[in-house]
Amino acid sequence: MPVNSFENYPMSWKPDRKQLVSPLYRSIASLLEYDILNGYLKPNTKLPPQRELADYLDINLSTITRAFKICEVKGLIYAVTGRGTFVTPNVRNAIFSADSREKQPYIEMGIIKPLDSYNTLVADTIKSIANKNYLEKLLDYRDPLGMPYHRMAAKKWMEKFHLDVPVDNIAITSGGQNSFTLILMSLFHPGDKIAVDAYTYPNFIELAKILNIQLIPIDGDSLGMMPESLDYACRTNQLQGIYLIPTCNNPTAITMDRNRRKDIAQIIKRYRLILIEDDIYSFLAPKGYLPISHFVPENFVYIQSIAKSLSSGLRVSFIAYANQFMEKITYGIFNLNIKTSALNAEIITELINTGVADEIIKGKKEIIIQRNQLYLKYFPIHGSHENPISFFRWIPLSKNYQLKQFEENAIAKGIHIYHSDRFLVKKDKSSQFIRISLTSAKDFAELDKGLYILKNFLLSCGK
Repeated sequence: MPVNSFENYPMSWKPDRKQLVSPLYRSIASLLEYDILNGYLKPNTKLPPQRELADYLDINLSTITRAFKICEVKGLIYAVTGRGTFVTPNVRNAIFSADSREKQPYIEMGIIKPLDSYNTLVADTIKSIANKNYLEKLLDYRDPLGMPYHRMAAKKWMEKFHLDVPVDNIAITSGGQNSFTLILMSLFHPGDKIAVDAYTYPNFIELAKILNIQLIPIDGDSLGMMPESLDYACRTNQLQGIYLIPTCNNPTAITMDRNRRKDIAQIIKRYRLILIEDDIYSFLAPKGYLPISHFVPENFVYIQSIAKSLSSGLRVSFIAYANQFMEKITYGIFNLNIKTSALNAEIITELINTGVADEIIKGKKEIIIQRNQLYLKYFPIHGSHENPISFFRWIPLSKNYQLKQFEENAIAKGIHIYHSDRFLVKKDKSSQFIRISLTSAKDFAELDKGLYILKNFLLSCGK
C-alpha cells in the first residue's frame, strides 16, 4: 500500500519514514522508545496494529514485529491478547537499563552502570553463604525491618560515611527506588511540596508525579543548591520536605562542601523540613565529609543504596531516620511490602563484615580514577566542585537542542547519551547540558572511542 494513502488516516503513532535508517527495525524501535519516554505517546495509548504500521511505512511486517519486541523487552510496551499493544504506564522520563539479547549498535554512555566486573567477588561470597547451615532461616518473612545483625552491619557501614544512628533507627529495603516510595508514601501526602535541585534524579521526579507530590526546583551554583534560594522558596511556599544528593549529585556531579551542607541544614531546621538525603555516592565523598543528616538529627531520612558501591543486582538499600519518623516508616514497611530479601541482606552483611566490600570500593575507585583521567584528555571539568572521581560528567551545550532529535543524532553517530531535559524539574531553563556515563563502556578502549565520537559529534553541532 502506498505510504501517502495514510495521509489523512487516523493513527495513534505515525513515525516519520524519513528518519528511518538501517537496520530499520532498530530505527523504528528507537523512534518508539523516544516518543514514549518523552511524552509524545501517553501511558496506556493503544499502538497501531503491526500490519497497519507496516503498510503505513511500506515495509515488511516482520520488521515491525522485531521493533515491537525490542520495546517490549525494555518494558516500554505490553501486548494484550485480542486487544492489541499498549504503552506501559509511568515510563516517560524514568532512566533504566533493559538489555536486549541483540548487540547494541552504539556505545552506552547514558545509563550509569556500576562497574559490575566486581560481581565476581560478590559471587564468591554467595557461594560461601550457600554452604552455611542457617541458609533456610534467610528464606522466610521474619523481620520486615531487617534481621538484627543485618541492621548492625548497616550501622557499621553507615558509620564509615560518618552517620552514627541507633540500630532501632535503621531499616533495610529492596533498593533505593523502593526506599523513595516508602518514604514518600509514609511521610508525605498528595499535594505536599518538596524542594529539589533544578536538575535532579529523573526517577524521583516521576515517582513524585505518580504520588501527586509537587517538586519545587531551587536554583543552585557551583556548590549545589543555594541556601538563599531555598530560604526564599520556604517563605513563599508551604514546603514539607527537601530531596538532595549532596555527594556527587546526579546529574551535575557537584559535591557540596561542609559549609554549604551546614547552611542548608540551618534552613531545614528553621522551617522544619523533612530531609530526604540520597547518599548513593557516599563512597566517592572526600575524606571527612559529613552527611547533611548529621546536622539535622531530628529531621532526616538518610538513604544509602549499595547499587553503585557494591552490587546493583542485589537490590539492597539501608535507610536511617530520626526518632519522629520511626513509627510511620515502620508502619509503611509493614504495609507496603518493601521488605528486601534476607538472603540479599545476608550477602551484603557478609561483604561488609569480611572486608570484601572495602576491597570492591577500592577497586572501583582505581578504575574510575583512570576513566576520569581519560575524560580529561577530551574535555575539561567545568565545575570547580564537581567530584573528581564521578561515575558521570555534566557537559554544557553552547546552544539549545530538542531532546529527542539530539539524542537520536548521537545514536546515529554511535553513542547513547542523555540530554539535560530528562533531569529538569521545571521546563523553563534556557541552559542545556548532556550527562554522560564513564562507567558503562565495557572497557577503557571502548570509553576512549566513545569520548572521541562525542568530541567530534559536539564539534559538528557547533559546541
